[in-house]
This record gives sequence, structure tokens and C-alpha cells, in this order.
Amino acid sequence: MFERPGSGERAILVHVDFPGQSEPEDLLEFTDLAVSAGAQPVGTVLSSRKVPEARYFIGSGKAEEVRDLLVAEDAGLVIFNHELGPSQERNLEQLFQARVLDRTGLILDIFARRARSFEGKLQVELAQLKHLSTRLIRGWTHLERQKGGIGLRGPGETQLETDRRLLGNRIKQIHKRLDKVRSQRAQGRRARERAAVPTVSLVGYTNAGKSTLFNRLCDADVYAADQLFATLDPTLRRFELPGFGPVVLADTVGFVRKLPHELVAAFRSTLEETLEADVLLHVIDAHDPERQTRLEQVNEVLDAIGACDVPQLLVYNKIDLTAEPARLLRDADGRVTRIWCSAASGEGLDLLTQALGEYFLSDQVQGWLLLSPRAGRLRAAIYVTGEVLQDIPDDSGGWWLQVRISEQKLAGLYRNEGLEYVLNPGCEPVHVAAGAQAP
Repeated sequence: MFERPGSGERAILVHVDFPGQSEPEDLLEFTDLAVSAGAQPVGTVLSSRKVPEARYFIGSGKAEEVRDLLVAEDAGLVIFNHELGPSQERNLEQLFQARVLDRTGLILDIFARRARSFEGKLQVELAQLKHLSTRLIRGWTHLERQKGGIGLRGPGETQLETDRRLLGNRIKQIHKRLDKVRSQRAQGRRARERAAVPTVSLVGYTNAGKSTLFNRLCDADVYAADQLFATLDPTLRRFELPGFGPVVLADTVGFVRKLPHELVAAFRSTLEETLEADVLLHVIDAHDPERQTRLEQVNEVLDAIGACDVPQLLVYNKIDLTAEPARLLRDADGRVTRIWCSAASGEGLDLLTQALGEYFLSDQVQGWLLLSPRAGRLRAAIYVTGEVLQDIPDDSGGWWLQVRISEQKLAGLYRNEGLEYVLNPGCEPVHVAAGAQAP
């Protein structure tokens, strides 16, 4: 149903500069996207316009130039680095007698190739169907069109209505399945909240090295490659943070400028892992000369999904390709804000774990808790989550615990039991059982 370029297909790339809208590195990223989709770029046509042309987007003169280059290079595909309207796409295909793909269709194709999980395939299909629903008429131009008279209704119009209905039904089915997946994800998050295990989510521009960093930290085997959108399906792994305990590390899909709205909407359930994270590790390619622009574009996507308020630690990766040393940068309050490291060589990863440890330990409290005899489950959870310095039985059958623990975690453990904690910061419990040795 969805048109996809074949592997190694010869393609002509078309890039138009619009004043104040295009950036110089757009063309390089566009070429990388085309190669990632399996195309073989054999020619590039550049143009400059104030506004898109209504019929061909690039104007009739440039359209003729593209058609001549298609013939000369024996190419069968034209890819635009812009979003085309359905009528523009149809007009260009009629002129070129070749398939035409816009930027949205290109990124959708890459996602379709990389999706591995059931959820990822559903999300990609949903985005494809929404994109395709505006382009149905292309497949039925060979049939008659409606003429307005009784008995003159063409079969093309009838088929279009049928296709739209089928697409609508399929989209509803996918939404129901994704709702079920979203519910399962929510259950997993609730379980982590009950166990007071925080989540750290890796975000960043595509090909910034998130999956390589994820594999290094968690000793995982997530697919990582020097290509755009190598990772689509989110992966969660348990990671032991020295001096703190377990956290959940989540590897997520990479972002790109002008990420299609269909994909942002379709992958919302996946991106919820980012939205619900306790802290984001914003991975940045330190070797990229446009790293500041990439950082801003990622923040724009985070803002679009409502995750702009989640705390971030900026991780400048790939310092092995630069002259930058591994180091930490702190703000005026002494909190770590930036880390320079290399996931490939491992340099500076100790500083990254140190920064995470400092972040989660910054709200640690120490003192005494009095637990009732019925709080055995809470007592066990505190042992797992924090550090119990002393455990003294109380004369009522309960326990006095001297703990060192994250205040956020402690509040979460008590909240799960429907209780509110009272922490005595003194050096000894208020009262101990008769015969017990006071601390």
C-alpha cells in the first residue's frame, strides 16, 4: 500500500533554498536520509525560490531540468527535501514518469525499514496510513471521474470512497492496539514507581551515539550503527548506579529536524518513556559543528511532546573524535550540568555515572523512622531502596530504622502504602524496646 524505494535505487535529489527557512547543512543530512532509505543518489538539483510554486513546487524550468537528469542518469525516483502537497506530487509524477517521494515519505520509509517490535511496526503503519490518506487519488487517475449526471458516476470515485473507508477502519484498529500497548507501558511504569526505581531516558539527535552509550552503561546488545534512525524501538535496562542503587535506563528513538507530525503523533506512546523520566540524558555529538543547532531542535521536539520541563544533563559524546578532554561542568550551585565523554572508547563514563549519582543523591536524607508491626512490606522495600544503618526493634513490635535514602524515594515508598513518613533527624531513636542496646 505504501510506496517504498527499492534497495540501491537510483535517485535524483531535489533541494530548494527558501530565504530564512533552509540551512546550509540541510543538504548533507538530506543525502544521508536518502542513503539510509536504500537509495543511490546519482544527481542533485538545487534551486532557490521565495515561495513554492503551486503546480510543481520548483517551477516548470527546474522541473524540466530534473526530468532531463532522470533520463540522463537512468534514474527511477525523485526525492524532495521538502513536504509536497498531494496535487504537487501527482503533477510531478505525471511530468517525470517516475516515482516522487517527499521528505515525510522518505523518513516514513526509513522508519518502516527499521521497526522491529510489534509496537514499532504499528506506529509506523499508523503514520504511513495517515500520510497516504491524502494521496489516494493518485492510484485511480486511470478510472473515470465523476461527471455530475445521473448514471455517470465513475468507478474511480466509488473506489476512492471504499479505500477511504478501509483506511479509516484500519487506523481505528491500530489506535485500539496502541492503546493496549500504552496501558501495558503504564503498568510497567507504575510497578517501577512502587519500587521507587527512577528512570533515566536517553534523548538526542539521531546518530548522536545514544545506543552506543546505552550498551556501554548497561552491557546491553542494542543495535547501534553510524546511520540515521538506527534505533526505533525503546529499550529499557536495569543499571546499578554506584552509591545509589538501581535505576532504569531507557534508549529512545532519535530526533531529526522537521520530524513529520505523523511520526510525532504515532510515536507518542513510545515517547511517554521520555515524558515520565526522572531525568533526561541529552546526548549531543561533540564532533558535530552544528551541535548547538541540533540541541535546540531536540528541545523543540521535547517541547512538542510536553517533556520540556523534565530535568536534563547534557552529555557531549564522541570526544574521541575531537580534542576535548573528559570533564564535568557545574553551575553556580555546584550541580553538574554538562559531561564530556566517549561511548566508543569509554573515556569519561565514570564522570557520567558520578554525575547521575550526584543528581539522585542530592536529595538524600538521614534519620530515624518508626515502623509499625504491620509495616513489614515497607521495611523490606526500604532495605532494597536505601541504606539501613541500624535496625532496632521497638517495644510495640515494630522497628526503629536509621536510614540514609533519597527523600523522593522514601516519600514514594510511604505513598504506596497510603502513609506519610515522619523522619527524626536525631542521632538516636525516641524510644527503644526494653533490653535493646541504644545506638
